[in-house]
This record gives sequence, structure tokens and C-alpha cells, in this order.
Amino acid sequence: MTSLTSVTLEVADPATAARFYDDAFGLGPAALRLRACETPTEGFRGFTLALTVSRPADVDSLVESALAAGATALKPADRSLWGYGGVLRAPDGTIWKIATSARKDDGPATRRIDETVLLLGVEDVKASKRFYVERGLGVGRSFGGKYAEFTADASSPVKLALYKRRGLARDLGVPADGSGSHRVVLGGATGPFTDPDGFSWETAVPVTASTGI
Repeated sequence: MTSLTSVTLEVADPATAARFYDDAFGLGPAALRLRACETPTEGFRGFTLALTVSRPADVDSLVESALAAGATALKPADRSLWGYGGVLRAPDGTIWKIATSARKDDGPATRRIDETVLLLGVEDVKASKRFYVERGLGVGRSFGGKYAEFTADASSPVKLALYKRRGLARDLGVPADGSGSHRVVLGGATGPFTDPDGFSWETAVPVTASTGI
């Protein structure tokens, strides 16, 4: 059965990126891997990583530490129809969304990340969902041709979801156009393959000092 067991960001300077992610979010190699890459990319890379937390105070705390570490605000943290959240661009170019479904605090910030989700922006959600189901992923939630989310287990520290590319870009506050490398590689138990939108998978290897943050 295919499952998402790792996410690797391709960055210009892994050591600098590692310091940022440690200072900003406290992420370790179980959730995120880094490796050097100079493959050209331009505009929207077609994905975002989302951190789900329990309350607005946690959103504010993580956003503040990310900005202090060098991130750029794309959407300041604010209330929305679905809760409270903000969008940032990391120094390596990766877009992050930090959000909670809660609209009011019920306690102080803990900085605990409840869930990490990799959202892929795809042209055809139904076709991409079918592609992944045929490779063994189980669907957790699905909303027609707009959104699909796959189930995750203990071996999947990051949940995989699909969103319409233009809708995802609009939600993040960036133009949808982009070209070149996605600069992200998904890891799983099966051999390498590429999905209909050009996102690459490779066989995941155990985390070592050279593969993780």
C-alpha cells in the first residue's frame, strides 16, 4: 500500500533552511526533510504545507517566530469563515499556511502542531484522486472535484490532500501561474513515480543526519 511517509523540500542551502524551520516551527526530520537543489523554478510551485493547531494563540506564536526567522507574510493572520489563520513564504520559497478551526482562544499558546498537511494544487482533483487510489491510498474526505484528503497512519507524519490549483493559489494569496520544478519530493514505500501534475515520488529511506533537519 502506498502511503506518504516523508516530504523533502529541495532548497539552495539546506543548513540555512534547517535553522529557519527549527526556529520558526520546531520541525524535525520526522515531519520534513531537506536537500540541496538548484533546479530552476518560477512563480507558484503548486503546493503548500499547512500546520493545523488548536487555537488562534498558537497561530500567532508560530507566525511571529517564522517572521522573526526571516519568513515573508503573504496573508496576515486573521479570522475567516473557517476559523483563524495566516500564510507565509519561507526564505527557501516554500509557502506555509498556519491555521486553526477555532475562532477564539481557550487557553495560552502551546506551539503544539496537531497536524501537518501537504496540499497539492492539481488541475483535475477527481483524476488525481483516482490516480492515487489506484496506488493504494485511502480517501479520508472528498468534496467532488474541489478537494480530496487521504488517510494517514503512524508511518505518515504528513497528511496528503489535493486541491484545485487555482483555488489553492487564491487561498494562499498568490498568482496561480508557475513553471519549472515543484521543489518538493514525496516519499513512500513503493518505487518512484510521477503523478499527473508532475509531483515526484521516490522510495523513502530512514531518516539520517544527511536526510533530515
